[in-house]
Amino acid sequence: MSTRCHTGQHAHHDVYEAQCPCRAMLDLLANKWSALAIGALEDGPLRFGALQRRLQGISPKVLTQTLRRLEDAGLVERTVYPAVPLHVEYELSSLGHSASVPLRNLRLWVEDNLDLTASAAKPM
Repeated sequence: MSTRCHTGQHAHHDVYEAQCPCRAMLDLLANKWSALAIGALEDGPLRFGALQRRLQGISPKVLTQTLRRLEDAGLVERTVYPAVPLHVEYELSSLGHSASVPLRNLRLWVEDNLDLTASAAKPM
């Protein structure tokens, strides 16, 4: 499905085309840790440690990489507060909030339907 480019940077967007720039954003949003980080930030800003505790199983390195990618894409804003020790908070931008809506629906669908999928019977 092709859509018109609103910025004029491209003739159109079609994620099925190999060179479509949409694929990088789709890759970012389809990443498990990105989707979960965005969900964890839906209710407001969190510090790194609180975010890591919320995303059980994520390593500090992967969380740092994920937050950097989300920030670079304009989905997350990082605020540094000059204090001792340094205080950093992460929160969703308006673009991040708009991305959180379909991701929330996907997370809810997974929770509601996991037991109906064939993979539910297989050990991980």
